[in-house]
Amino acid sequence: MKTPLPLAAVVVAAMLPLSTAAEAQDPIADFYRGKSIRFIIGAIAGGGNDTYARLVGRHLGKFIPGNPTIVPVNMPGASGHVSAGHIYNVAARDGTVMGTTTPGVITEPLWAGEAGRAKYKYDPTRLIHLGSAQAATYNCYVRADAPAKTIQEAMTTEVILGANAEGGSTRDAPVLLNNVLGTRFRIVTGYPGTREILVAMERNEVHGLCGTGWDAIYSQRPDWVAKGFARVLVQENLSGNPQFDKMGVPRSIDLAKTAEARAIIELAYMQQAFGRPYILPPGTPADRVAALRKAFMAATQTAELLAEADKMRVEVRPLSGQDIEALVNKMYALPNEVIERTRAALIYKPPT
Repeated sequence: MKTPLPLAAVVVAAMLPLSTAAEAQDPIADFYRGKSIRFIIGAIAGGGNDTYARLVGRHLGKFIPGNPTIVPVNMPGASGHVSAGHIYNVAARDGTVMGTTTPGVITEPLWAGEAGRAKYKYDPTRLIHLGSAQAATYNCYVRADAPAKTIQEAMTTEVILGANAEGGSTRDAPVLLNNVLGTRFRIVTGYPGTREILVAMERNEVHGLCGTGWDAIYSQRPDWVAKGFARVLVQENLSGNPQFDKMGVPRSIDLAKTAEARAIIELAYMQQAFGRPYILPPGTPADRVAALRKAFMAATQTAELLAEADKMRVEVRPLSGQDIEALVNKMYALPNEVIERTRAALIYKPPT
């Protein structure tokens, strides 16, 4: 006589054909099965965006129906504008290409105004937003032996900062402080990424950098602040970091002397919500966009990814593609006078 199967086993066995049939009829799984997704990273290898992109890429494929292979490809240039232009104009629009870029890619065309927007090779409001791995909170860091030891001293003493390029946070954040708070930051652009600026700080080529999240510093130079090599000069974000609040590090918005100055800082800092943004080409089929957005949020909240992020000393706080899309649309619908005031505050004039 045959031993009867347990009831649970019978139920599972009965469901298998149904599951297999359902999976076989899933058009998303059918499309992605056996394929690879080209994951364009709009930054050099080893920097913050690259670190986050590769972390997400190692987990994302497991949550996309059909389990495609994620293939990272670095495409640096112009603080993410090169990769954004490629994704917008050249990349396949079938869901086999995605990318990560910088918040400036989304906001810089806004500051350019209607006339200046034509020079960009893409439209941020038509890019499809997949999500963000982290809502950034920027800060300004200087060597302990920098000429200014406080943000107040930086308003009377020149401090040299390293930066990437116009549109990048390491350039735009200190320009904003110069124009709104009256700091005297001299900005040296041309560094490919945060990693190179940190090396320049070690060599004393520059005194510091602004517009960079704590995670980017901590993951690459974890003992800088603890051992006193560098200090946090000011917090360039709206919410503040509890660790730096306890240390008495001021927030730049609290130093604004007028309501207009505060409004400009608030609008400029809205881009930090984009943090580590991930995008898809316009025209990507809606059902694949929905599947990829769902997979992104699932992947960035798993215990496995978060444990890996903890070992890498990076913080993951995902934001959905729908939330980013709503914020982008809100920003681009603001009155022109508000945008113009903020745009003017991002024009660099070297200290005299």
